[in-house]
Amino acid sequence: MSAGLVDRVRARLVAENGEATPGRVAAALRAEGIVLGDDTVLELSGRLRSDLVGAGPLEPLLALPGVTDVVVNGPRSVWVDCGDGLTRTEVTFEADDEVRALAQRLAASAGRRLDDASPYVDARLGSGIRLHCVVPPIAVDGTLISLRVPSARRFRVDDLVARGAVDAEGAALLRGMVSARLAFLVSGGTGSGKTTVLGALLGEVPHGERIVIVEDASELAPEHPHLARMQARPANIEGAGQVTLRDLVRQALRMRPDRLVVGEVRGAEVVELLSAMNTGHEGGCGTVHANSAEDVPARLEALGLMAGLDRQAVHALMAAGIDAVLHLGRDDGRRVIAGVHLLRRDEAGFVQTVPALVRVDGRLVPGVAMSALAERLAGA
Repeated sequence: MSAGLVDRVRARLVAENGEATPGRVAAALRAEGIVLGDDTVLELSGRLRSDLVGAGPLEPLLALPGVTDVVVNGPRSVWVDCGDGLTRTEVTFEADDEVRALAQRLAASAGRRLDDASPYVDARLGSGIRLHCVVPPIAVDGTLISLRVPSARRFRVDDLVARGAVDAEGAALLRGMVSARLAFLVSGGTGSGKTTVLGALLGEVPHGERIVIVEDASELAPEHPHLARMQARPANIEGAGQVTLRDLVRQALRMRPDRLVVGEVRGAEVVELLSAMNTGHEGGCGTVHANSAEDVPARLEALGLMAGLDRQAVHALMAAGIDAVLHLGRDDGRRVIAGVHLLRRDEAGFVQTVPALVRVDGRLVPGVAMSALAERLAGA
């Protein structure tokens, strides 16, 4: 079936504001002077339904078991990650115009604008999928689409053990950190599983405690009976109505949080988070992008400086408010907990990380700060 015929049938359905039901598709085909068999009409109606209300050619990829990411690098390069790293698929588009049209429709479904004046968008679709798009000329080789698929299930620490992300002894220590109300950050690169691990750890919080979660795009959904979740909002086309993570952290502090959680610390909200961790809000946590646990202090320092704090103030708040960094990585393509580090100040007063647990041959083994971590857990 020619692409031109499919386009004409699609155009007729759009003009009639009609759904891509087999009956409507057959009627549109007859209007084009074409009569096809029932099986072909059913196949075409499914394709058009995906084009009009779903993710088009990407829909089958989003339905794959265990899929976490689908990315499009122009019309001829579509990749999928089902937990073992990105692999190239055979899915292609006719031209970049088709990719751009899909990106614009997905953005519009999330109430966002995507065009030459606003060439990129970061939004959450109604299905919970995280959408990011960039269109030419900003995207040099064609429209870029990134879809982050939320897990269909809520993971617990036992699930992390079953998947080989952490061994049983390490899992027991992580539970102890949560029970002792240590403040911690989960660090790692994009797609390393930070949200999954943080959600699993929040599932270990006693059910009598209230968890207040703020995120740029809602992803955390731990298995816990007392959650208060808030999501940031971008400005509208007129530039009004923006609600930032920093705004939400301030509001969360007034909501009697037993545990304050920032889904991803990546801006000025680091000031409120560090301040909250130093004002009696024990057990706070969040995620941060970093190449290693050792890089986390520098990352927070940079965010604090951009927010107007001086270097000494950032490190003082870190040292007093954050107990540990839980770093994630990959081992043979599998997402794993690479180590647990404590924070301590050097002679100059600046924070450094010290390994309490490090991953060796698939297991977490004690590091130089293990005794200090054990003392904190025992004291709590």
